[in-house]
Amino acid sequence: MVKGANVGLSTLGESSENGGSVDAVTVILGWSSPSGDGDADVSVLLLTEEGKVRDNADFFFYNNPTAADGSVQLLGQSPTEVGTEDRIQLDLTAVPDGIERLVIAASRHQRAPFGQLDNLRLELADLGGERLLGFSITDAESESGFVFGEIYRRNQEWKFRAIGQGYDTGLAGLATDFGIEIEDDAATEEAPAHDLAADTEAEAASAQADPTADPMAKPPVPDAGAAAAPASGGVPAETGTPAADVTAADVTAPDATAATAAAPKRLRTARKKVTLPKAAKPSLAENDAWNTARLFPATALNRDREREVRATSVLLSVMAQVPEFGRRLTAAFGAPAGRMETFSEVSLPHGETPKRPDGVIRVERAGRLWTALVESKTNGNPLKAEQVQDYMDIAARRGYEAVITLSNDVALEGSPLVPVKIDGRRKHKVLLAHLSWAEVAYQAKMLIRHEGVGNPAHAWLLQELLHYLQHDNSGCHGFQNMGPAWVPVRKGIDDETLAAGDERATQVVESWERLIRQVCLQLGGELGVKVLPVQRTGRGEDARARRTALADRLCADGRLNAEIRIEDAPGTIAIAADLRVGKLRTSTEIPAPEQGYPLSWVKRLVRQLGEAPADLHIETLTDGTSAGPRGTLEKLRPEPGDLLPKDSARITGFRLSLSKSMGSTRGNAESGFIRSVDAAVERFRTGVLAHLDQRTARRA
Repeated sequence: MVKGANVGLSTLGESSENGGSVDAVTVILGWSSPSGDGDADVSVLLLTEEGKVRDNADFFFYNNPTAADGSVQLLGQSPTEVGTEDRIQLDLTAVPDGIERLVIAASRHQRAPFGQLDNLRLELADLGGERLLGFSITDAESESGFVFGEIYRRNQEWKFRAIGQGYDTGLAGLATDFGIEIEDDAATEEAPAHDLAADTEAEAASAQADPTADPMAKPPVPDAGAAAAPASGGVPAETGTPAADVTAADVTAPDATAATAAAPKRLRTARKKVTLPKAAKPSLAENDAWNTARLFPATALNRDREREVRATSVLLSVMAQVPEFGRRLTAAFGAPAGRMETFSEVSLPHGETPKRPDGVIRVERAGRLWTALVESKTNGNPLKAEQVQDYMDIAARRGYEAVITLSNDVALEGSPLVPVKIDGRRKHKVLLAHLSWAEVAYQAKMLIRHEGVGNPAHAWLLQELLHYLQHDNSGCHGFQNMGPAWVPVRKGIDDETLAAGDERATQVVESWERLIRQVCLQLGGELGVKVLPVQRTGRGEDARARRTALADRLCADGRLNAEIRIEDAPGTIAIAADLRVGKLRTSTEIPAPEQGYPLSWVKRLVRQLGEAPADLHIETLTDGTSAGPRGTLEKLRPEPGDLLPKDSARITGFRLSLSKSMGSTRGNAESGFIRSVDAAVERFRTGVLAHLDQRTARRA
């Protein structure tokens, strides 16, 4: 689509493979970053005929991701082969009467420009995953917020309009026009908008104070030839020119104390405070040998089939009883928000021999059923292509919407876990999706440790589920094996016989990528923030070509490299596994401050790292031709001036790194490679990154 164009969703539904109207859709916003660390936050506003929200609850963003009626669900970000995608599920049958428009937007933190991102795009898909339309934005420059598009009612029909209008002023213009008052983060740089450690009392006091008006705020300039926006704000009925922008990074959840009858509520810029679970009560056990009784015991499990049956039944039962959890796991696969029932070991006819999928999930909303078949594996057992193919055929024949596979493996785009054949003659399309047990544990952690659920009993159920998944006997420990190619590739690197083009090197690269994605899930669940692998890809580069290039590099230099970005951390964590020398290196680079004296910089840096490991290696980065000074923290503590270049070269930043021996075996044992990577990342995060001044790094 082009900017300003509109199309009826019913028209799109008739042209899709599934046919018929589109009552629920998935909106996909995507972008990529040449530097690998660009990010944005999505948001949705529900507007009345007057172009206003009814109240702050009609604004959905990271602190308010789901509507109680299921009309809006922000599904969160996921890395792709070319950058990042953020998905929003909209159930148009649940949109309240009186809501005429759903505005879809995104914004960047600290008003960073969208011009730094590539491949800005919006796509619309049906619940079967079929892409219905696409809209690319190619003219982004200094804008810090973008309205990508909107879905609106016209003559009892839902339509989509491509807008693609950006705004330098961030949230300020949009919020005022759409009936929301905010405190803009651009005016409070010293108190970062995303500071998760903000004091609760300070937040409450700030919420009651009057915000400082943004002196630079001004309405966006419409495109030439476009109709002017009405005074009430928003987008004119049949034009493509919005009058105000939406940005999620500048906003927080509604604060009940900030409003009076005479003044609208103000939305604050800080995210909700992350709260850890309360300390456990003292045990009444006589000694440590007493085991706490568990709802889902795992101690007696000793056979793979028992583990599969138990794990599937436990998970499905908790999904049905805890709505927030069940919805979170199924929404990404197109399930509506509604009453969920789950079943295990269901027999379904298939030729002469009935088939028994491990589970079935059914969701009912407004008389419409959504059904998914579940096939699960535990421990290192792989999914079987013939089984999954049978379930895909059964689902297509019976009109089911999805087949969900569940195992310890991690799915990668462009590298399917199980190859299946799709009969193009069938009109009904079935979605094949995969969940890792690590993703299940991540979602449980996010709910019970950071975001919360509405019922204490539900929180207890999730805690029991998490305890079961983490038990040694459950078989649900996530990715835990680098694969059969690991040993021959390491041997080939040692004796210099591994040559470019060796398929085994590509298999190791894929296993490395799976491991890094699992590290991100584990960190995200513990910290309660987004943790994503940094994707550095060329424009138009596909997954297979990227992995082949990385495999050839592995053959040449014997190293595996990756980066992860922790939200609000002062820098990315680079991870390098040198298979030739058996060393793991974790590092980060921080820029030099823009003001002050170099000696003050190095003294302050060494002081911040007072509790960091003594073997931390610090290197000064300069714009000179020679390498800058370097040394261990132990030696630099008494003499921080040793980090100053002798040739007076300009300091551009500092590189901090830790090295340790890596495990050699392919598995998840204490001496294994996977366990050593987990330990190295955790040591660097807690020992180094946690001590750095986030605000200084962000301003620099």
